Amino acid sequence: MTTVADPIIGSWYKDVENNLTFKVVAIEESDDSIEVQYYNGDIGEYDHDSWYNSTFDYIEDPEDWSAPFDDLENDDLGYTDPDNHRPNPDDMDIEDYLD
Repeated sequence: MTTVADPIIGSWYKDVENNLTFKVVAIEESDDSIEVQYYNGDIGEYDHDSWYNSTFDYIEDPEDWSAPFDDLENDDLGYTDPDNHRPNPDDMDIEDYLD
């Protein structure tokens, strides 16, 4: 069985043959590479031929998708922040909207 799943940045995959879970983090067309980060945090790379000759399949994001980033706090993920990321329009001048 070969891969029919195209690599998409930010998507999670499972190597069915080797039971590895990973996320595509970059695709470099210039040097024919697909960079991945495995669930354990390790970084890997595939060329397009090896990608399509492997046994990768799409999967849902893992429940704890932040596991590779072991030094993150909940605040880093934005879970504990109130939804105050957008400025209050009443507090802004027209100059704030202009470059």
